[in-house]
Amino acid sequence: MNEVNTDNEPGTSTNKIMNISKIKKQPKKGIIYLSTIPPFMNVTQITEFFSDFGKVGRVYLQLADTEPKPGEKTKKRKIAKKFTEGWVEFQRKSVAKKVATLLNNTQISNRKKSKHYDVMWNMKYLSNFKWTHLHERLAYEKAARRQKLRTEIELAKKKTNFFTVNLDKGKKKKPFVNKELQSANTKAKNPRSDEQKEDDTENRSEFLESLFN
Repeated sequence: MNEVNTDNEPGTSTNKIMNISKIKKQPKKGIIYLSTIPPFMNVTQITEFFSDFGKVGRVYLQLADTEPKPGEKTKKRKIAKKFTEGWVEFQRKSVAKKVATLLNNTQISNRKKSKHYDVMWNMKYLSNFKWTHLHERLAYEKAARRQKLRTEIELAKKKTNFFTVNLDKGKKKKPFVNKELQSANTKAKNPRSDEQKEDDTENRSEFLESLFN
């Protein structure tokens, strides 16, 4: 039975070319950087705001360090989260560029009663910046914070050990006694001299003799 070679069938190569042409290229994504995050805004609100300009992908906001400092009193009431900076990804690079150009250094809200009436946007389009670059940066900063904390802990341990060792040495060390100074202090407390003691002894002997004579 003869095999049929389909490679040379008419129209096969043409169909392949047509199928390849139907595959659309994925649009390049663009990321804008927010150097400040308006107060009372979170990831959801940021996403909703920028979705009016185009399709938004991932959003990351850097949480501010709100941990109490040593000795600082903690408040029992729940405090709203604060963010220091953020990154917003758009599905199209062209949209990200337009948004950064259009909104940078502009007022967030024109309503006087709005919480963001006096707040300005401060953003920049990051050229050739990908989301993986952000992950690398965050991982590096996290490792740096851990290293700093580890160094501070080691330094605190060394200080504590140094203090403990010196304290133990002070307890084991015998106090130095100056015999001459101790003798002088004894005489100062008891003003009766040795000569006075001898006179008292003689006077007592004479008194006893007079009683028996």
